[in-house]
Amino acid sequence: MKITIFAAGSRGDIQPCLALGIGLQAAGYSVCLAAPANFADFVRGSNLDFAPLHGDVQQIISSEFGRDFLETGGANPLRTIGAMRKMIAPVITTMIRDAFEACRDTDALICLGVFSPFGQSFAEALGLPLINVEPTPLLPSQEFPAPSWPIQRNLGAAHNYLSGLVMLYSVWLWYGSFVNEFRKDQGLPRASARYFYRALRSTPLLGAYSPFLISHPADWPDSVHITGDFHLDSQSTWHPPDDLQTFLEAGDPPVYIGFGSMSGSRPEELADLVQEALNKSGQRGVLLSGWGGMCARLRADSVFVLESAPHDWLFPRMSAVVHHGGAGTTAEGLRAGVPAVIIPFAFDQFFWGARIKEKGLGPDPIPRKKLTAGRLAAAIRTAVTDTEMKQRAAECGEAVRAVNGVEQAVQVIRAHFGEPEVPVRRRSHERRT
Repeated sequence: MKITIFAAGSRGDIQPCLALGIGLQAAGYSVCLAAPANFADFVRGSNLDFAPLHGDVQQIISSEFGRDFLETGGANPLRTIGAMRKMIAPVITTMIRDAFEACRDTDALICLGVFSPFGQSFAEALGLPLINVEPTPLLPSQEFPAPSWPIQRNLGAAHNYLSGLVMLYSVWLWYGSFVNEFRKDQGLPRASARYFYRALRSTPLLGAYSPFLISHPADWPDSVHITGDFHLDSQSTWHPPDDLQTFLEAGDPPVYIGFGSMSGSRPEELADLVQEALNKSGQRGVLLSGWGGMCARLRADSVFVLESAPHDWLFPRMSAVVHHGGAGTTAEGLRAGVPAVIIPFAFDQFFWGARIKEKGLGPDPIPRKKLTAGRLAAAIRTAVTDTEMKQRAAECGEAVRAVNGVEQAVQVIRAHFGEPEVPVRRRSHERRT
């Protein structure tokens, strides 16, 4: 049986899907990962088939408009609608066409949840069984406010559920016209936000996050399976440069600081702020420049600047981790068992920052707009010196590492798609063009 996994976005979106694909292939399935073409080198070596989706998301995010949006408008759900449509418009049609082509010779489809309106449309057009996967909760719940909602406080069941409906509607407004353009080309009826919501509730969904942070809400359907995060093990394949190893061995464990693609419109200034905060806190640091191009203009012996490194190798060697609060980076911080300081820029990052604070695994998150060297230094000192916080983080790490999210997901997929050696029978309304 061949399964296509459709994913797009940043590395935090692609990496869990790659980990799932590797697990499925080990279980006997044939897997194709359909993801943006700029991830070809990342996927290479996994032995998965790779279907490149043309259109560089990294280039969009790192553009002047993308950086300015993440720094000034990403926390406002209303502002995201027009901005997201402007950012994705140049690439979405091509990417969706490529993704659809990657599904033509497959037996089943797994789709990143935020793109589920497209995944559902692919499944309808080709008669494929579908499972969605989400690194961040998508379904509304009365138990917590929606990720990306600007108020990350529990103000009651009605507020929480309404925030989820509003955020789903916002996502639909990002993609809806593109979804219906595709559906028209395939002879499918027009879809709506209600269609998006109903399909999301009725389709099997894998919650690729730790049940330690989010247990199954009572108002979610049984079709949602919280499996634990999808961990990609790079310990055996990545070797640190000699100068990094020397730096780590030269003193106490340093503090990791990195914001992935979220460095904003002035990454050099952010790097300087980080360096000042490290000086104020008296801590050594490892600064990861990432997509955002953050690089320190003032180098110091106490700061090591690195372009990239696998989080699963680096984080356990840190005293604390400072990051933007993306779902994947948050999961790696939990797994490493060290306190986290979350600096949310946009979207679901505020949600994960609130979860970390709620569980006592880090100090109060500091939104990027309110970040100063003094506030960051104080948060770092708390994360490094609070004995109880460090103990809770270590215990959380043990609990997270005890759950193999990929194995749990493979069991769910086997139950819905069948054994790997048995091809799925396409539904009678299969369409081919």
